[in-house]
Amino acid sequence: MAIFNIIPAFLGLPSGSEWIIILVVVLLLFGGKKIPELMRGLGKGVRSFKDGMKEAKDEINKIDEEESSYRGKKD
Repeated sequence: MAIFNIIPAFLGLPSGSEWIIILVVVLLLFGGKKIPELMRGLGKGVRSFKDGMKEAKDEINKIDEEESSYRGKKD
């Protein structure tokens, strides 16, 4: 029983020193030349996701406006 109480303590977010270790491991795995390319790709992915969310929100608003204008003409 005691082991189940200890496990969640190790599953938290990394602290300051753990982030440094993670960054060193990433640097060793990918090298200094690949990291800018990876970050550029990550930025493009985030931008694409935001654009998709904006398009979806605009589409929902457009449909909502069409429905409200239709209801206004019908009533």
